[in-house]
Amino acid sequence: MKPLPKLLLAVALAAPAAYVQAGADAPTDAQIAAIVVTANQVDIDAGKLAQQKGSSNDVKAFAQTMVRDHTGVNQAAADLVHKLNVTPEPNATSASLKQGGDENLAKLRALNGKAFDKAYVDHEVAYHQAVLDAMDKTLIPDAKNAELKALLVKVRPAFVAHLSHAKALDEQLDGHGHE
Repeated sequence: MKPLPKLLLAVALAAPAAYVQAGADAPTDAQIAAIVVTANQVDIDAGKLAQQKGSSNDVKAFAQTMVRDHTGVNQAAADLVHKLNVTPEPNATSASLKQGGDENLAKLRALNGKAFDKAYVDHEVAYHQAVLDAMDKTLIPDAKNAELKALLVKVRPAFVAHLSHAKALDEQLDGHGHE
C-alpha cells in the first residue's frame, strides 16, 4: 500500500514563491503548517469550481484529481500537526495565499467554456511550479522539525506529477483543442 496520505501532504504545501517574500524571516514550523492548510484549501476551492464550470472532460477530471488529493491531505496534515503538537500560526504568507486564492476564484467565476478551462489550467501550472519553488527555497530548508523536513522531501515528487499533468493539459488546450 502506497503512503498516499503522505504523498497528499505534498499537495497541501502549495505556497507559491510569489507569496513568500524575499528576505522575510524564515517561517517557523507552526507558520509552515498554516501555509500548508491555507494552500491546500486554495487548490480545493479552485478544483471544486472547475468541476462545476469546466467545459472539457479532461479539465473536469484534472479538477477532480486536485480536489481528491488536496482533500485527502487535510486529514494527513491534521494528523501530522497533532503528532508534532504544532498549532498552525497564521502569517503573511498564509494571508497572501488566501487573498490570492480568493482573487483567482473571482477571476474564474467570471469566465465560461474554453476561456474558463484555459484560465484554470494556466493557474494550476503556475501554482504548482511556484509550489516547487517555495518547497525548494523556503519550506524544506526552513522546516526545523526533522520529521516535517523529511516528509516534505519525500513527498516533493507529488508536486512534480501535478505540474506535469497540468502542463500536458495546458498544451492540449493550446495546441489541439481536445475536450
